Amino acid sequence: VQLQASGGGLARVGESLRVSCAASPSTSHYYGFGWFRQAPGKEREWISFIRSGDSVTYYADSAKGRFTISRDNAKNTVYLQVDSLKPEDTAVYYCAGASKPTYWYHDHEGYDDWGQGTQVTVSS
Repeated sequence: VQLQASGGGLARVGESLRVSCAASPSTSHYYGFGWFRQAPGKEREWISFIRSGDSVTYYADSAKGRFTISRDNAKNTVYLQVDSLKPEDTAVYYCAGASKPTYWYHDHEGYDDWGQGTQVTVSS
């Protein structure tokens, strides 16, 4: 089982960016997926969670309105779209998979597997 994050890069303030997380062999292996990010000098921060079976989603309060998590089971991929990018969105973005039901979807303790991270840099 492997998670591969991609899609990061350099973007300008106000633009949108979508990062992807490919699950191998499939997204159905996981109960749900989370996205986290870690900015330089800061702790890893939870952004969002999506449940595999019914696509129920949860967002951190700070992420509501600009972040959208989604999944495409046919492509075994989970996405995180970030709109109206800000310089403070600069961070390494990580996807994570929870293999069983968890209340801790907002904490790294709720996840079993992690992708390698993808860098997002927002310039003004």
